[in-house]
Amino acid sequence: MQTEAEVFGAEHITSGVGRLTEYVLEKGEGSYVFTDQGKKLLDLTSGIGVVNVGHCHPTVTKAAQSQCGKITHAQVNITYSAAQITLLRALLDVMPFKELDTFFLTNSGSEAIESCVRIVRTVTKRPNVIVVQGSYHGRTAGAAAMTRSKTVYSMGGHPLMGGVFATAFPFYAQQGEPVDTPEEQLSQKALAQLRLLLEQQTAPCDTAAIFIETVLGEGGYVPAPASFLQGVRAICDEHGILYVADEIQSGYGRTGTMFAVERIGVRPDIMVMAKGLANGFPLSCVVGSKEIMKKLPAGTLGGTYAGNAVACAAATAVLDVFRDERVLENVAKRSEQLLAGLDAIRHTPAGQTIEQIRGHGLMIGIQFKPHDVSIGGMLAQACVEHGMLVLTTSIFDVIRLVPPLTITESEMDEALRILCAAFEAVGQRLGAARATSTM
Repeated sequence: MQTEAEVFGAEHITSGVGRLTEYVLEKGEGSYVFTDQGKKLLDLTSGIGVVNVGHCHPTVTKAAQSQCGKITHAQVNITYSAAQITLLRALLDVMPFKELDTFFLTNSGSEAIESCVRIVRTVTKRPNVIVVQGSYHGRTAGAAAMTRSKTVYSMGGHPLMGGVFATAFPFYAQQGEPVDTPEEQLSQKALAQLRLLLEQQTAPCDTAAIFIETVLGEGGYVPAPASFLQGVRAICDEHGILYVADEIQSGYGRTGTMFAVERIGVRPDIMVMAKGLANGFPLSCVVGSKEIMKKLPAGTLGGTYAGNAVACAAATAVLDVFRDERVLENVAKRSEQLLAGLDAIRHTPAGQTIEQIRGHGLMIGIQFKPHDVSIGGMLAQACVEHGMLVLTTSIFDVIRLVPPLTITESEMDEALRILCAAFEAVGQRLGAARATSTM
């Protein structure tokens, strides 16, 4: 039975906002959230990779509270804020490449992506951009034009921003290849399609940049192979095209290194980050070299709330937590624990529905074999019934596991126990459905 708050939300919030459950959350603490009815849920979504150091981390909370007593809004087109300068000094220390040294702070991932489009077009004086199939870059008009993970994100909104072209991504399911196809083969096929695109659809002299999520998020939690990004970098260098790494979901420790591009070692010209940057406070960032970022005329970028002082203070505290609590070390341990547990589930009768387990760190995707129902959707609901939040992703049948990076060993054990129970419940429902269909 729905609570009064749930009924109110259903009545007065647009149907354009989809959600996993109708729960009303009242409190978050570490790896858990609590509803207004006192129900406790283990959160393996982290608000879609946002609260990377857990809900309401005391260090982050204290920093935001302190900043609220100093100044909350120091508008970036009027002046600097001390909180902004402090954050940028800290960010310089964690950048994966020394060339990434000049920043623009704004509010959301979509805004950062659209700002980045403005940057690459202005700097290169070229109109077009390339994205990859399966990409997700946002839902605002310009970002939605670049999103190719699901048509729902642009459906009914056409015509969208022009000058956007899509190329292949080395993902076996998108290329119609078997699950065990070698990465190198997938990469070479995707790079051949990129070269063809530059010959047939958007000439290099008209192409400003190629935007690539280092790990496809909404596209299925698929890491970009090193050989693919190396090939993209070479093509960009050959033609004077900028390579933009979208690290909005894969950045900030999510894959076990501060940014996913570190694992591969391929330097982007520009990097975009958001989500885990301020642990729930609205903040995003575009970072590039001085050579690129200093070519912009004053007034090109801005925004009323861009680089908000409270969000900046929270973001600085997030980096303090990473350092003081050795968050990346925990990610490595918990990733090993999670992957071992998933492998054990895969070898159970209920786990035979799994086609592939993939990812790095605590950004893990589970893809299921083709079936006449969404096993991922059934599993997500079974997890909710057992007291845990997980999400599906992509047009393929995929569950994504995105726990806080501070999740403990015992909490991960609890998560794996719930996943086991959920897999068993789904297996029983599938078995009952098969039995009914044969009667």
